[in-house]
Amino acid sequence: MRPKSGGRPPMGRPGQSAESAPSGQQKKLPTQFVNFVFFKVDSAWRRLDREEQEEGKREFAAVVKEYQEKGVMVHSYSMVGIRSDADFMLWRIAKNVEQFQEMMTRLLHTGLGKYLEITYSYLSFTKRSMYVDKMDPEHQNPRVYIIPGMKKYLFVYPFIKTRDWYQLSYPTRQGMMDEHIQVGSKYPSVKLNTTYSFGIDDHEFVVAFETDEVTDFSLLVQELRETEASRYTLRDVPMFTCIHHSDVMNALNTL
Repeated sequence: MRPKSGGRPPMGRPGQSAESAPSGQQKKLPTQFVNFVFFKVDSAWRRLDREEQEEGKREFAAVVKEYQEKGVMVHSYSMVGIRSDADFMLWRIAKNVEQFQEMMTRLLHTGLGKYLEITYSYLSFTKRSMYVDKMDPEHQNPRVYIIPGMKKYLFVYPFIKTRDWYQLSYPTRQGMMDEHIQVGSKYPSVKLNTTYSFGIDDHEFVVAFETDEVTDFSLLVQELRETEASRYTLRDVPMFTCIHHSDVMNALNTL
C-alpha cells in the first residue's frame, strides 16, 4: 500500500533493497525501534479510592513524560469500550530496545502499573521497502523514519506472509505490490506505517494505519482482500482499533 505522506528514495536494482544500494546513492537514516504495548487494568484498581487512583495515574504519566524528554517518542491510545482484552496502548519509538525495557520496568512499579497486565506487545523496526512505488518513485520512503500520532484513530495489527510468497520471483511480487499500492492510493486519508519484525518477534511485520475516518480504513481493508497479494497473507490478527489522546493523562482518564 502506498503511504500518504512523504515518499520513497530512489531504489537500487530490482530485488535489491535501498540499504544495499552503492555507497553515496542513499542517505542512511537511523533505524527506529518500535513497540506497540497493550495494557489491561485489573478490576481491583477500579475499587481503589479516587485519590489512590489519581496518584497512580500521575506516577505513570510522569515516567512517560520523563522518557519523552529523553527522546523516546510515546503516543497514547485508549481502547476502553472497544476491546475486552486491552484498555490502553502506548506506541513507543526509540533508538534501542533497552530503552523499552528500562521504561517498562519503571512503569510497572508505579501505583497504576502494579494493577496492569500486558496483554500484547509487538517489537519491530523501520527500514526501506524493497518494492518500488511506481506511481510515485522519486519520493522519500516515510517507512524509514516514522513520525506518528497525527490522526485521531490508529489501527494496528501484526501479520505474516506465507512461505510461498518468498519463493516467488521479485518481478512477480512487485507486480502484486503494484496492485496493492494502486488500491491504497484510492484512500488518501489513510496513512500507512509499516515496520519489520523478522527474527525479533513471532511475526514478520507490524502495520499501523492512521486516519481521521474509521470507515475509510474499513473500506480500504475490504478492497485489499480482493487483491492477488492477499492470497499470500498467512495471518493478520489480532486487529486493534485505538483512539489517540495527545496527552497520556487523558488516555489514563478513560480507564
